[in-house]
Amino acid sequence: MKVTHLPDVEPRPRRIAVGTFDGVHRGHREVIAGADTVLTFDPHPSSVVAPQAAPKLLTTVARKAELVASLGVEELVVIPFDAEFASRSARSFLDDVLVGALQATHVSVGENFRFGHKAQGDTALLRSDDRFETRVVTLLEVDGEIVSSSHIRGLISGGAVRYADTLLAEPFVLDGPVVHGDKRGRELGFPTANLVPPEGYIVPGHGVYACRIRTPDGAWHAAATNIGVRPQFVTGRGELIEAFLIDYEGDLYEQELRIAFLERLRGEKRFVSVDVLVEQMHADVEAARRVVADFAAR
Repeated sequence: MKVTHLPDVEPRPRRIAVGTFDGVHRGHREVIAGADTVLTFDPHPSSVVAPQAAPKLLTTVARKAELVASLGVEELVVIPFDAEFASRSARSFLDDVLVGALQATHVSVGENFRFGHKAQGDTALLRSDDRFETRVVTLLEVDGEIVSSSHIRGLISGGAVRYADTLLAEPFVLDGPVVHGDKRGRELGFPTANLVPPEGYIVPGHGVYACRIRTPDGAWHAAATNIGVRPQFVTGRGELIEAFLIDYEGDLYEQELRIAFLERLRGEKRFVSVDVLVEQMHADVEAARRVVADFAAR
């Protein structure tokens, strides 16, 4: 899939799906279906027009591109969203972007899509434009809840990653380099690969998770991953992601990992002794091994 940024796009007719598409969840996929081009924004528009209310995000632009490409889309067009672009009128977005730069023949959006200065443009304005065909997709509901990026963010921050994964249509992932920690896990018999939570992005709530981890060689490994502040020990460190890759041997420092979260096993807690903690860690590893095996068998 080709990734381009406005205004550097080739002139050609396009069937376009438009949206922020954070997470590229099941509802977004309904909007994208049938499009050959996805038009999105970076950074998230809220970070420009209402920075105090800007959400922590589910996906980087690179991850969004990966997910969009998996849907068979030919091109991802990214609009560099800044104050100047935010000041454009809804009519300018139609005339200069959709029709002018992208030569839209079909435009697909969710029913709550708004655009233009102060969000003055809506689906009615899109439908009134006869230069392209407009498809407005009803918001998807699952279990009586609208599938939205904000709902999924809440699920993940609360630790409900398994349910969030069903709404995303695949596991929630975090990517990042392995950093040096206190090496306390190694002393306990569970050497961990440590990642600092990425700034500006959602991280699952504190607790222990069954995960799959992709190492730089492309292989996936079962893992038990703790997110939190390690209440058993006074470290002076902040929040950390600590992943124990099951049956893995090797040096991962400064290498890039992908962590796919499958299920929350338990909350983070302080134990009566280190021995009890180690016993629980053994149980966590076996539980994670089972969850990953079940996932692989689906």
